[in-house]
Amino acid sequence: MTEFNRLHLIRQVDLFTLRLFLSAVEEQQIGRAAVRENIAASTATKRIQDLEDIAGVKLLERGPKGVVPSPAGAVLVRYARQILDSIENLRSEISAFTEGMRGKVVVASARSIIAPFLARELGDYARDFPLVELVVREVENAAIIEAVSRGDADVGVFAMAHELELGGVDVTPYRRDRLVAVVPNTHALSARETVRFEDLLPERLIPVESMLGMFRAAAKRLGAEFAPPFHVVSAGVAISLVQAGLGVTVLPECLLSHDMFDQVTSIAIDESWAVRTTHIATARGRVLSPPAAALMKQLLDRPRGEPAVSGQG
Repeated sequence: MTEFNRLHLIRQVDLFTLRLFLSAVEEQQIGRAAVRENIAASTATKRIQDLEDIAGVKLLERGPKGVVPSPAGAVLVRYARQILDSIENLRSEISAFTEGMRGKVVVASARSIIAPFLARELGDYARDFPLVELVVREVENAAIIEAVSRGDADVGVFAMAHELELGGVDVTPYRRDRLVAVVPNTHALSARETVRFEDLLPERLIPVESMLGMFRAAAKRLGAEFAPPFHVVSAGVAISLVQAGLGVTVLPECLLSHDMFDQVTSIAIDESWAVRTTHIATARGRVLSPPAAALMKQLLDRPRGEPAVSGQG
């Protein structure tokens, strides 16, 4: 590693890398920090390695359970939080000198998108445009498309599914993430690196309601019928049932948190449909209002690139 150089640090370290470093510390895995910040795990690892090279010292200690800050890393955590808090305060104070945009924007999305992705971005938007009335409606995929096409919502964020009718809306790619199998730690599949749907079908598979159509289609391709004994609406309930040893489930990887892995294991699914594409829907042929256009720009200006994929730090 290079010797610590103050000028080099100022020139080379950007705010996004500092936030990524804090996310890695909070998530205890670089891969989960990558999902949180919407960049590839390999890119996140490279950024943090570059940060360590610039600092001239190890900032994260890596172990079988993830990463923790080294003594030098703990110092960086403290100062990085101060820097990012100061930037937020700066933005807030400067906004008081500007005549902010006014209006209203209605966003429709599903919980599986709001919780890991959208809430944070909407928070940024609300701070950037404090005079805009922001309305968020949590609905399922099909209802999102209907709300946008009817004009009840300005912007809809949804996971693409084969059974969705997209008439009346224009769609723009937003993010990609992965679906993973979630099984109890004691399950026979827990030692596997990957599984296919045919491996999960004989198990007591607990589907979240929004994925029923996808599972039925996958089962049909295998010449089987999918008739699950459980019907749940939320990922949280599905996880609870898996933790209780009542079956296995499939969920977006971004919904899994570090504290769940005391009882369950996530396994990559080797199927093309396991890469989930999230899109933004707007009404076809309708000009977006300035607040809605500003929200679209903010969502689409985030770092793009490869799918965000979790991995071991």
